[in-house]
Amino acid sequence: MGHWWTRNIIEPGKLPLLLALASFVLTFVITRIVVRLIRAGKGPFGNVKAGGLHIHHVVPGVVLTVIGGFGAVGSDRHGFGAAVFAVVFGMGAGLVLDEFALILHLDDVYWSEEGRKSVEVVVVTAALVGLMLSGFLPFGVNDLTENELQNRAGVVVSIGLNFLVALLALSKGKARMAIFGVIVPLVALVGAIRLARPASPWARRFYRRRPRARARARLRAYHHDRRWAGPRRRFQDLIGGRPDPEPARSLPGPGRP
Repeated sequence: MGHWWTRNIIEPGKLPLLLALASFVLTFVITRIVVRLIRAGKGPFGNVKAGGLHIHHVVPGVVLTVIGGFGAVGSDRHGFGAAVFAVVFGMGAGLVLDEFALILHLDDVYWSEEGRKSVEVVVVTAALVGLMLSGFLPFGVNDLTENELQNRAGVVVSIGLNFLVALLALSKGKARMAIFGVIVPLVALVGAIRLARPASPWARRFYRRRPRARARARLRAYHHDRRWAGPRRRFQDLIGGRPDPEPARSLPGPGRP
């Protein structure tokens, strides 16, 4: 165990990345526990306010992210300072991405359906960092041999091709596959080959005069969403809590617009 730790974590300088990932996940989990207790009216916790203004935890998160990020850039990967700043950065990133949906919508949507995006972004971020910690590098660079790495032209071509494949998957509406494809190019390749989502830029451009392709894309998207929407929502509810039910909309009555 000690040899593995030294060879795979210490020597490559991955300890700061591991500490950042651990503090990121731990901060997110603790934050969600606290806000769920506040929501339920349990425990000694409460919202932070200053002069009647609700201070969202994204505010200290930004401060910690800036301090940790600049500190890590100016530190040696193998030094004690890099480890400390990595923990600070991970804590800040956890607080910021926990309220990613608020930043995206510029509204307090924490306990709404839109707030699920925060949980999704946190899970994707943790997974990507975990892959990088396992040895994967962006755009398939980890798959190149030593001779290929010394050939700059080959590296540029490999990165460019993998980037185009990820971009193609993104244009087909496969955002998650495109993101993971940056780290594992095979994932993006699968997304690039398969049918596009019906509302994607690719479908609007290339399926416009292909009614069969449009119909197949809609049918596949319908079956995919029907199969995975439920499990995904239950997973998000388990991690982040169930959103508040949306208020029922009353139907227009006589004399009501």
